[in-house]
Amino acid sequence: MPKSYDVIVVGAGSMGMSAGYELASRGAKTLLIDAFDPPHNMGSHHGEPRLIRHAYHGGDTYVKMALRADERWLALEKATGLKLLERSGVLNMAETSFYNYEGRLDAAAANGVHVELLRAAEINRRFPGIQLPDSFQGMYEPNAGYLYSEQCVAAYKQQAIAAGADLLVNSFVTHIEANPSSATVHTETAAYTAPQIIVTVGAWFKMLSAHVSLPIRAVRKVVGWFETSSPAFDAGVFPGFTWGGAAGGYYGFPSIGGAGIKIGRHDTGVEWTPGEPLAPFGTYPEDEEDLRGALDAFVPGAAGKLLQSAVCKYEFTPDEDFIIDTHPEHANVLLAGGFSGHGFKFASVVGEILADKLEKKNTGYDLGLFEISRFAK
Repeated sequence: MPKSYDVIVVGAGSMGMSAGYELASRGAKTLLIDAFDPPHNMGSHHGEPRLIRHAYHGGDTYVKMALRADERWLALEKATGLKLLERSGVLNMAETSFYNYEGRLDAAAANGVHVELLRAAEINRRFPGIQLPDSFQGMYEPNAGYLYSEQCVAAYKQQAIAAGADLLVNSFVTHIEANPSSATVHTETAAYTAPQIIVTVGAWFKMLSAHVSLPIRAVRKVVGWFETSSPAFDAGVFPGFTWGGAAGGYYGFPSIGGAGIKIGRHDTGVEWTPGEPLAPFGTYPEDEEDLRGALDAFVPGAAGKLLQSAVCKYEFTPDEDFIIDTHPEHANVLLAGGFSGHGFKFASVVGEILADKLEKKNTGYDLGLFEISRFAK
């Protein structure tokens, strides 16, 4: 007979581990199942760190969720004694013909988020090392920063187990059966049942396409750490950043502990099919060329020797907004995915939202933005 739980969480990465902790802390008998042993390098949460910003594109829902996520990360820090969040400030830079930050200001102001709009000359003056032409503008958020992503997942793992959750690692889910009163999750060696389940498997959703078909496109992404020529790029001095224009959209971080400036490209990428090998960094010339080209364009003093590299995955929806919704055919199955390369910062609040939805509570957010039905319209 399958072993029974109150809730089963399929996928114990950033979103799943947060949800598992939240459920267990509320007294639910919870099972977390993961194909690997989180934190790991087979998903989207490795290769520290991740930006956390509050003056967000997409409107009021994202801003409110980002602020709540920040509160939850600080609570997790306090509970575990681990350093998870650094308030480095985040500087967003874009060609004015490509993007205008003024659309974010109303939602930011309505939620008490402090931001500064800056001309290129002011950015160059305030942040030595940056060399922007006059065609750029910026938006600086001093209270934003970055999260140590693997440490965050490890912290939620610690707390989930301490709250009583069971964690089953290195166990691929082969299929899921659901009916109105229960769902059964099958691995290669066993079966587990619960009245309700959450499925949040990141770039691996296609492995469960027989149970749920979502418009999620998994993409191979690369990041690199480059040697810098000046302490102006060091953590504690230089902010987290985004930079975008005709050459593409990029994001990055100061040199932390001498590791070098980290930079990745948000757009483009080679599609990846779950189960296939993930091509290592350097397989394609653009792996390094694109990153180095972006650094040369606005922080040439940080475009030194490649010190380290990593390959991970994004899971894009067509509109790059998330999916947080019930299964179209099974009201007792919750789905969370398609976080599109900007979701990690929200993991702490997404876990809370998923637990609230299972308990039929008002989440306090307008989640219409994340409904699956939008793709049919």
